[in-house]
Amino acid sequence: MIVFDLCCANGHRFEGWFGSSAEYDDQQARGLIVCPYCGSAEVVKAPMAPAVPAKGNQRQDVLPQQAAQLMTNAPMPAEVQQALAALAKAQAEFLKRSTWVGEKFAEESRAMYYGERDEAPIHGQVTLSEARALIEEGVPVAPLPFPVAPPNKLN
Repeated sequence: MIVFDLCCANGHRFEGWFGSSAEYDDQQARGLIVCPYCGSAEVVKAPMAPAVPAKGNQRQDVLPQQAAQLMTNAPMPAEVQQALAALAKAQAEFLKRSTWVGEKFAEESRAMYYGERDEAPIHGQVTLSEARALIEEGVPVAPLPFPVAPPNKLN
């Protein structure tokens, strides 16, 4: 697992977790990476501070406030860790009851919405433009909070 700091064209910074650098490149090329704040698909890797430990003779308490805020390697607050764990557990429970439909997600979602097939929990993948089209049609869809590997790509 690799974490990248990302930035959209509107200046919003956020993290993205990927299985590898190649997976990031693939998702970026397919337009699957969007800003969670504004939905912009113009997302690039933001400069990241390397995880270099401070020298023993440097005092951490004298760092300027602005520099301390830019550090990305600070431990996550316990509340955030608990919230992410609860979200991951909820997603895992949903996925147990859901069927992977892969690239047929848009087609299957529409079929359920228009009553052409029975409703059932599904998950899969769509391009950003397909997701927008579904939302504009009123089809109830939402992104999963954590990436899901297609079943045929699991080790």
